[in-house]
Amino acid sequence: MADAEVSVAMASEDKPDEETLQVLRDLANRLRIHSIRATCASSSGHPTSCSSAAEIMSVLFFHIMKYKQEDPENPNNDRFILCKRLAFVGMAIGWFGPGLGAACGMAYTGKYFDNASYRVFCLLGDGESWEGSVWEALAFGSHYNLDNLMAIFDVNRLGHSGVLPIEHCIDIYQKRCEAFGWNTYVVDGRDVEALCEVFWQATQVKNKPTAIIAKTFKGRGTPSVEDAENWHGKPMPTERADAIIKLIESQIETNRQLEPKAPIEDCPEINITDIEMTSLPDYKVGDLVATRKACGLALAKLGHANDRVIVLDGDTKNSTFSEIFKKEHPERFIECFIAEQNMVNVALGCTIRGRTIAFVSTFAAFLTRAFDQIRMGTISQTNINLIGSHCGVSVGEDGPSQMALEDLAMFRAIPNCTIFYPSDAVSTEHAVFLAANTKGICYIRTSRPETDVIYTPQEIFEIGQAKVIRQSVNDKVTVIGAGVTLHEILAAADDLSKQDISIRVIDLFTIKPLDADTIIANAKCTGGRIITVEDHHPEGGIREAVCASVSMEPDILVHGLTVQGVPRSGKSNELLDMFGISARHIIVAVKCMLTN
Repeated sequence: MADAEVSVAMASEDKPDEETLQVLRDLANRLRIHSIRATCASSSGHPTSCSSAAEIMSVLFFHIMKYKQEDPENPNNDRFILCKRLAFVGMAIGWFGPGLGAACGMAYTGKYFDNASYRVFCLLGDGESWEGSVWEALAFGSHYNLDNLMAIFDVNRLGHSGVLPIEHCIDIYQKRCEAFGWNTYVVDGRDVEALCEVFWQATQVKNKPTAIIAKTFKGRGTPSVEDAENWHGKPMPTERADAIIKLIESQIETNRQLEPKAPIEDCPEINITDIEMTSLPDYKVGDLVATRKACGLALAKLGHANDRVIVLDGDTKNSTFSEIFKKEHPERFIECFIAEQNMVNVALGCTIRGRTIAFVSTFAAFLTRAFDQIRMGTISQTNINLIGSHCGVSVGEDGPSQMALEDLAMFRAIPNCTIFYPSDAVSTEHAVFLAANTKGICYIRTSRPETDVIYTPQEIFEIGQAKVIRQSVNDKVTVIGAGVTLHEILAAADDLSKQDISIRVIDLFTIKPLDADTIIANAKCTGGRIITVEDHHPEGGIREAVCASVSMEPDILVHGLTVQGVPRSGKSNELLDMFGISARHIIVAVKCMLTN
């Protein structure tokens, strides 16, 4: 055991007697049998991995964890995370990595928001521990003193395709976890008595999360399979399964079952639905406000409307204006530092079982690092809101590394994702409140430059409803934009009107769902001519979304102005012009379309 070992002896009432220990051993073997039968029936699965962790699962679920079996979603239950999917597992993890970060989010919520007694347990494989997001989570858990969190490393030596680099060198795992500030124990993962002891000791440690390094053997209990290579993800051959099951059954000595301890019922009742805007947006038409700043102000306002709103930041709060939320609600602001994968994982954990309304705030470009975590959040049907600022070439001097030009494509590919792209401060505030009340993944795209407020405070916004903000019976072309390009379109419309050319202007507001009906109806009023303008690469952005929406309509032509190639650093207005999405280029495009 590590130097963080507690000296207090295990209390007699917590120490299992020999009969209980044997029941736990028997339960572990029953778990092995279940895994063999289930994977044989489905011709797929991981019985060898299940076998290595059987004693760990037996001790956790039937001796350590406190929960109501008949009510897996009870908010007072202890939480459990692993890379498979069960009723008691809060989210789908898939191909390893996100579990510990999500567990950190659950533990943070339990300690700092719920102030409740439930604990969080996360089982990780040793192959999984090579994921960088795991070490981001280890840093996070230590920094925030999550003593209600326990990570169990199932070190069975073998990975997906072969032997792992450090095999059974348990001391290396121990030193790594200790270096990250975790209270760490080493244990024989086959010894239920030793597991009971270290799990109990972990509950006595304060101000540190605990890592338990359990030495195990893949395929334990199966002759010629235990600790052998090339068995990962393979069910037992049907002709061998019955004999293996009989062998394991011969080691079972009892028929007794164990009931889990009941949880302490001290989790507060909360309400995170139907959050109303407490007052109209405080902006006047013509005010100059960046949508990124309006977003920060809206988050702070939302935080006053509901005390379960939280904001997670990736060390960008002074640029995204999430610092406004931090100033007004410091106890609900989580600084995750430059670790975007873990930040999203933590947010997912915070929202599980409906405990918080989470907004993740960073530069839109940096969210590409967390695409896997975002898509796994969708698979788990969790509710999370992501805010991406500094989108497009309008970022200006910050340069191409900061310019999100593929984020719309990324989020459009996420099933059931709602994408907001507000064009002024008023619509931004509405986007924030709508996202808070919307299930699933929501993405809000905000911009760096200051732009005019174009809507009155009384304007009403709805998801999937675009705004026709300029129209006349003489309109020749429908021009569609959002964000900074909408303002370029309006400038172009003013210049064109002086030349007796009238265009219809549409502000999409949401890119997904797209308001196809409004687009088609207005295109038909303007001779079937559409021009889209976007601060985004051509692939996967507004043009492609609009093209898809009108694809079944005859006689509609769509021309798109997009950012081509790799951008460079420069002033915002210069870059808009250089990359073909400024008012000047819109005017040329309108005239060309009318000429042709």
